[in-house]
Amino acid sequence: MEIDLNADLGEGAGFDAELMPLITSANVCCGLHAGGPGEIAKTLTLANKHGVVVGAHPGYADREHFGRRELKLGNQELIALCVYQLGALEAMAQALGMGVHYVKPHGALYNQVCRDRELADLFVIAAVQFHLPVVGLPGSQLEAACHERVAFIPEGFADRRYRPDGSLVPRTEPDAFVDDPEEAVKQVEWLIRERHVHTICVHGDNPDAVAFTKAVRDALLAREYTLKYFA
Repeated sequence: MEIDLNADLGEGAGFDAELMPLITSANVCCGLHAGGPGEIAKTLTLANKHGVVVGAHPGYADREHFGRRELKLGNQELIALCVYQLGALEAMAQALGMGVHYVKPHGALYNQVCRDRELADLFVIAAVQFHLPVVGLPGSQLEAACHERVAFIPEGFADRRYRPDGSLVPRTEPDAFVDDPEEAVKQVEWLIRERHVHTICVHGDNPDAVAFTKAVRDALLAREYTLKYFA
């Protein structure tokens, strides 16, 4: 069984160099919710060194809340926000002789486009302009919006808990996070089996991100999973 292991990187958390050898795809922050040009360049260089596939990770320009506060933007404003970030990351990747292979929204934007079909349609407009597959929750409005427009990659989370409807438990609620690697691997196996995900996310800004990711990776390999980019 093959599974992709992704992480949100380039956000200034300080763990990129240690996490990069453990994953197969990197969701690189586009410089608005965190990071910046220098951080992006360092992360892209690390990905290139370790043979990790790069995806764009656009979010709201809200550094104070790390892009995790839901905002209401006009239709054109939201499309422009996404196109701006995708264009910036693609240009920086090209300058380093690399490519951007997919897009995954960040934080509040991720939750909103997975829940709201109108916002999902707007996000997909930006993805289509760059011919980028979209990563998101299976069975979501984002998946529906991608239908017959652009490829959709179903994603699961190793370090977040789920509601019965398949959405993520909000970070503000108790017990929203999975801290134990063994529990995380059991959840990953359930996500692969029942939700048919193609990629698993671990958050790179978690203080224990390196140890957690290594433990999850080792457990998956011990169960004879092959870690491979989802394309």
